[in-house]
Amino acid sequence: MIPRSRTVSLLVLGAICLAACSSEEQPVQKLRPLALKEQASNIVKSADGYAVTWAGVLSNANPWHFGEHVVATIVGHDAKGAEVVRMDQPLDAVPPGGSLAFTGQASATQKPAKVTIQYRPAQWRQAARIASAFQRFPTSRVQTMRQKDGAFLITGYVDNPYSVPASTLVVNALLRDKAGKLLGGGSTFVDEVQAGSPPRFILTVSGLPKGAEVAKTEITARTWGSTGRPYEDLALSGAVPVHTIKPTSEPFAVDRNTQIVSEYKQ
Repeated sequence: MIPRSRTVSLLVLGAICLAACSSEEQPVQKLRPLALKEQASNIVKSADGYAVTWAGVLSNANPWHFGEHVVATIVGHDAKGAEVVRMDQPLDAVPPGGSLAFTGQASATQKPAKVTIQYRPAQWRQAARIASAFQRFPTSRVQTMRQKDGAFLITGYVDNPYSVPASTLVVNALLRDKAGKLLGGGSTFVDEVQAGSPPRFILTVSGLPKGAEVAKTEITARTWGSTGRPYEDLALSGAVPVHTIKPTSEPFAVDRNTQIVSEYKQ
Protein backbone atom coordinates (compact mmCIF):
# COMPACT_ATOMS: atom_id res chain seq x y z
CA MET A 1 0.00 0.00 0.00
CA ILE A 2 1.34 3.45 -0.98
CA PRO A 3 1.63 5.90 1.96
CA ARG A 4 -0.72 8.88 1.90
CA SER A 5 2.15 11.38 1.82
CA ARG A 6 3.65 9.73 -1.25
CA THR A 7 0.25 9.67 -2.97
CA VAL A 8 -0.19 13.40 -2.39
CA SER A 9 3.30 14.06 -3.73
CA LEU A 10 2.57 12.08 -6.89
CA LEU A 11 -0.68 13.96 -7.45
CA VAL A 12 1.04 17.32 -7.04
CA LEU A 13 3.82 16.26 -9.42
CA GLY A 14 1.25 15.13 -12.00
CA ALA A 15 -0.60 18.43 -11.76
CA ILE A 16 2.65 20.34 -12.31
CA CYS A 17 3.45 18.23 -15.38
CA LEU A 18 -0.01 18.79 -16.84
CA ALA A 19 0.24 22.54 -16.27
CA ALA A 20 3.66 22.65 -17.90
CA CYS A 21 2.48 20.63 -20.90
CA SER A 22 -0.61 22.79 -21.40
CA SER A 23 1.44 25.98 -21.22
CA GLU A 24 3.80 24.85 -23.98
CA GLU A 25 3.20 26.69 -27.24
CA GLN A 26 2.03 24.62 -30.17
CA PRO A 27 4.51 24.52 -33.05
CA VAL A 28 3.68 27.15 -35.67
CA GLN A 29 3.34 25.83 -39.20
CA LYS A 30 5.92 27.40 -41.48
CA LEU A 31 4.39 28.75 -44.67
CA ARG A 32 6.44 29.22 -47.80
CA PRO A 33 6.24 32.67 -49.42
CA LEU A 34 4.68 33.17 -52.82
CA ALA A 35 7.05 32.82 -55.75
CA LEU A 36 7.05 34.89 -58.93
CA LYS A 37 7.57 32.12 -61.47
CA GLU A 38 7.42 34.25 -64.62
CA GLN A 39 7.24 37.85 -65.67
CA ALA A 40 7.29 39.73 -68.94
CA SER A 41 6.92 43.39 -69.85
CA ASN A 42 6.65 45.39 -73.07
CA ILE A 43 6.97 49.08 -73.88
CA VAL A 44 5.42 50.77 -76.92
CA LYS A 45 5.02 54.39 -77.98
CA SER A 46 1.59 55.86 -77.31
CA ALA A 47 -0.19 59.18 -77.86
CA ASP A 48 0.60 60.44 -74.35
CA GLY A 49 4.07 58.92 -73.95
CA TYR A 50 4.70 55.22 -73.54
CA ALA A 51 2.40 52.32 -72.74
CA VAL A 52 3.92 49.78 -70.36
CA THR A 53 2.26 46.36 -70.25
CA TRP A 54 3.19 43.36 -68.13
CA ALA A 55 2.20 39.81 -67.28
CA GLY A 56 3.26 37.52 -64.47
CA VAL A 57 2.54 34.25 -62.69
CA LEU A 58 2.59 33.83 -58.90
CA SER A 59 2.67 30.33 -57.39
CA ASN A 60 1.55 29.17 -53.95
CA ALA A 61 3.35 26.08 -52.63
CA ASN A 62 1.19 25.87 -49.49
CA PRO A 63 -1.55 23.24 -50.01
CA TRP A 64 -3.78 24.36 -47.13
CA HIS A 65 -3.69 28.16 -47.24
CA PHE A 66 -4.90 31.01 -49.42
CA GLY A 67 -2.47 33.83 -50.12
CA GLU A 68 -4.61 36.94 -49.70
CA HIS A 69 -4.31 40.73 -50.02
CA VAL A 70 -1.33 40.47 -52.35
CA VAL A 71 -0.15 43.66 -54.04
CA ALA A 72 2.23 43.70 -57.00
CA THR A 73 4.48 46.73 -57.48
CA ILE A 74 5.58 47.48 -61.02
CA VAL A 75 8.56 49.82 -61.34
CA GLY A 76 10.20 51.14 -64.51
CA HIS A 77 13.60 52.86 -64.69
CA ASP A 78 15.18 54.73 -67.56
CA ALA A 79 18.68 54.11 -68.90
CA LYS A 80 20.20 56.30 -66.16
CA GLY A 81 18.42 54.39 -63.39
CA ALA A 82 15.83 57.06 -62.63
CA GLU A 83 12.33 55.86 -61.81
CA VAL A 84 9.88 56.86 -64.54
CA VAL A 85 6.83 54.74 -63.69
CA ARG A 86 5.50 53.01 -60.58
CA MET A 87 2.18 51.31 -60.00
CA ASP A 88 0.70 49.22 -57.18
CA GLN A 89 -1.65 46.53 -58.48
CA PRO A 90 -3.89 44.68 -55.98
CA LEU A 91 -4.09 41.02 -56.98
CA ASP A 92 -6.70 38.34 -56.48
CA ALA A 93 -6.22 35.63 -53.88
CA VAL A 94 -3.79 32.84 -54.79
CA PRO A 95 -5.47 29.44 -54.21
CA PRO A 96 -3.91 26.67 -52.09
CA GLY A 97 -1.29 24.77 -54.03
CA GLY A 98 -2.15 26.77 -57.15
CA SER A 99 -0.99 29.73 -59.19
CA LEU A 100 -2.25 33.15 -60.21
CA ALA A 101 -1.76 34.74 -63.63
CA PHE A 102 -2.09 38.52 -63.77
CA THR A 103 -1.64 41.29 -66.33
CA GLY A 104 -1.71 45.07 -66.29
CA GLN A 105 -0.92 48.32 -68.05
CA ALA A 106 0.35 51.78 -67.10
CA SER A 107 1.45 54.97 -68.86
CA ALA A 108 4.84 56.67 -68.62
CA THR A 109 5.90 60.07 -69.94
CA GLN A 110 9.48 58.85 -70.43
CA LYS A 111 10.55 55.55 -71.92
CA PRO A 112 11.59 52.94 -69.33
CA ALA A 113 14.67 50.89 -70.13
CA LYS A 114 13.83 48.20 -67.58
CA VAL A 115 10.60 47.12 -65.87
CA THR A 116 10.52 44.89 -62.79
CA ILE A 117 7.68 43.28 -60.85
CA GLN A 118 7.80 42.86 -57.09
CA TYR A 119 5.09 41.98 -54.59
CA ARG A 120 4.28 42.42 -50.94
CA PRO A 121 4.08 39.32 -48.72
CA ALA A 122 0.68 37.66 -48.65
CA GLN A 123 -1.62 37.34 -45.67
CA TRP A 124 -2.28 33.65 -45.09
CA ARG A 125 -5.63 32.08 -44.26
CA GLN A 126 -6.32 28.37 -43.91
CA ALA A 127 -8.77 27.03 -46.48
CA ALA A 128 -11.97 25.26 -45.48
CA ARG A 129 -11.49 22.55 -48.11
CA ILE A 130 -8.59 20.49 -49.45
CA ALA A 131 -6.71 21.77 -52.48
CA SER A 132 -8.39 19.33 -54.90
CA ALA A 133 -11.80 20.88 -54.07
CA PHE A 134 -10.72 24.10 -55.80
CA GLN A 135 -11.26 22.99 -59.37
CA ARG A 136 -10.24 24.80 -62.52
CA PHE A 137 -12.81 26.74 -64.52
CA PRO A 138 -12.85 24.97 -67.90
CA THR A 139 -12.36 26.98 -71.09
CA SER A 140 -13.23 25.92 -74.62
CA ARG A 141 -13.31 27.05 -78.26
CA VAL A 142 -10.41 29.46 -77.73
CA GLN A 143 -9.32 31.40 -80.82
CA THR A 144 -6.33 33.73 -81.15
CA MET A 145 -6.36 36.11 -84.12
CA ARG A 146 -3.66 38.59 -85.04
CA GLN A 147 -5.03 42.01 -85.99
CA LYS A 148 -3.69 44.44 -88.59
CA ASP A 149 -2.26 46.72 -85.89
CA GLY A 150 -0.23 43.84 -84.38
CA ALA A 151 -2.57 43.22 -81.45
CA PHE A 152 -4.14 39.83 -80.75
CA LEU A 153 -7.87 39.28 -80.39
CA ILE A 154 -8.69 36.29 -78.19
CA THR A 155 -12.15 34.78 -77.80
CA GLY A 156 -13.51 31.68 -76.10
CA TYR A 157 -15.93 30.33 -73.53
CA VAL A 158 -15.50 29.73 -69.80
CA ASP A 159 -17.57 27.29 -67.74
CA ASN A 160 -18.27 26.80 -64.04
CA PRO A 161 -17.73 23.33 -62.50
CA TYR A 162 -19.71 24.16 -59.34
CA SER A 163 -23.40 23.80 -58.53
CA VAL A 164 -23.96 27.50 -57.76
CA PRO A 165 -23.29 30.42 -60.14
CA ALA A 166 -19.97 32.26 -59.98
CA SER A 167 -20.78 35.96 -59.66
CA THR A 168 -17.59 37.25 -61.32
CA LEU A 169 -14.65 35.47 -62.92
CA VAL A 170 -11.41 36.98 -64.20
CA VAL A 171 -10.19 35.46 -67.47
CA ASN A 172 -6.47 35.78 -68.23
CA ALA A 173 -4.72 35.06 -71.51
CA LEU A 174 -0.96 34.49 -71.53
CA LEU A 175 0.80 34.41 -74.90
CA ARG A 176 3.92 32.27 -75.36
CA ASP A 177 6.42 31.58 -78.13
CA LYS A 178 7.52 28.17 -79.44
CA ALA A 179 9.95 27.72 -76.55
CA GLY A 180 7.21 28.44 -74.00
CA LYS A 181 8.61 31.85 -73.06
CA LEU A 182 6.03 34.32 -71.75
CA LEU A 183 5.54 37.22 -74.18
CA GLY A 184 2.62 39.11 -72.64
CA GLY A 185 -1.04 38.83 -71.80
CA GLY A 186 -4.40 40.42 -71.15
CA SER A 187 -7.43 40.07 -68.88
CA THR A 188 -11.20 40.51 -68.91
CA PHE A 189 -14.24 39.77 -66.71
CA VAL A 190 -17.34 37.60 -67.08
CA ASP A 191 -20.34 37.70 -64.74
CA GLU A 192 -22.93 35.20 -63.51
CA VAL A 193 -21.30 32.06 -64.86
CA GLN A 194 -23.58 29.04 -64.42
CA ALA A 195 -22.64 25.41 -64.89
CA GLY A 196 -23.52 24.18 -68.36
CA SER A 197 -24.06 27.71 -69.76
CA PRO A 198 -20.56 29.03 -70.50
CA PRO A 199 -20.50 32.71 -71.49
CA ARG A 200 -18.22 34.03 -74.20
CA PHE A 201 -15.22 36.17 -73.35
CA ILE A 202 -13.37 38.60 -75.63
CA LEU A 203 -10.08 40.32 -74.83
CA THR A 204 -7.24 42.04 -76.65
CA VAL A 205 -3.52 41.72 -76.03
CA SER A 206 -1.46 44.60 -77.39
CA GLY A 207 2.01 46.00 -76.97
CA LEU A 208 3.97 42.89 -77.96
CA PRO A 209 7.32 43.43 -79.69
CA LYS A 210 7.26 43.68 -83.47
CA GLY A 211 7.70 40.31 -85.08
CA ALA A 212 6.70 38.39 -81.96
CA GLU A 213 5.66 34.88 -82.94
CA VAL A 214 2.85 33.62 -80.73
CA ALA A 215 2.72 29.83 -80.70
CA LYS A 216 0.43 29.20 -77.72
CA THR A 217 -2.37 30.96 -75.86
CA GLU A 218 -2.81 29.88 -72.25
CA ILE A 219 -6.23 30.70 -70.78
CA THR A 220 -6.99 30.60 -67.05
CA ALA A 221 -10.01 31.78 -65.07
CA ARG A 222 -10.38 32.52 -61.36
CA THR A 223 -12.71 34.16 -58.88
CA TRP A 224 -12.39 37.90 -58.44
CA GLY A 225 -11.35 39.42 -55.11
CA SER A 226 -8.40 39.88 -52.79
CA THR A 227 -9.63 37.08 -50.50
CA GLY A 228 -10.35 33.43 -51.24
CA ARG A 229 -13.89 33.61 -49.86
CA PRO A 230 -15.69 33.59 -53.27
CA TYR A 231 -13.68 30.55 -54.40
CA GLU A 232 -14.26 28.87 -51.05
CA ASP A 233 -18.03 29.43 -51.22
CA LEU A 234 -18.12 27.74 -54.62
CA ALA A 235 -16.07 24.78 -53.38
CA LEU A 236 -18.31 24.36 -50.32
CA SER A 237 -21.38 24.23 -52.58
CA GLY A 238 -19.98 21.16 -54.32
CA ALA A 239 -19.12 20.38 -57.91
CA VAL A 240 -21.63 19.40 -60.56
CA PRO A 241 -21.53 15.63 -61.29
CA VAL A 242 -19.59 14.86 -64.44
CA HIS A 243 -21.90 12.04 -65.61
CA THR A 244 -25.62 12.82 -65.32
CA ILE A 245 -27.02 10.71 -68.19
CA LYS A 246 -28.34 7.23 -67.47
CA PRO A 247 -26.69 4.37 -69.39
CA THR A 248 -28.59 3.23 -72.47
CA SER A 249 -27.05 -0.24 -72.86
CA GLU A 250 -28.87 -3.33 -71.61
CA PRO A 251 -27.71 -4.76 -68.26
CA PHE A 252 -25.82 -8.05 -68.19
CA ALA A 253 -28.01 -11.13 -67.92
CA VAL A 254 -25.66 -12.51 -65.28
CA ASP A 255 -23.51 -10.44 -62.99
CA ARG A 256 -19.95 -11.14 -64.12
CA ASN A 257 -18.52 -10.50 -60.69
CA THR A 258 -20.83 -13.09 -59.12
CA GLN A 259 -19.98 -15.61 -61.83
CA ILE A 260 -16.23 -15.19 -61.32
CA VAL A 261 -16.55 -15.61 -57.55
CA SER A 262 -18.65 -18.79 -57.90
CA GLU A 263 -16.18 -20.31 -60.37
CA TYR A 264 -13.30 -19.49 -58.03
CA LYS A 265 -15.01 -21.27 -55.11
CA GLN A 266 -15.55 -24.38 -57.23
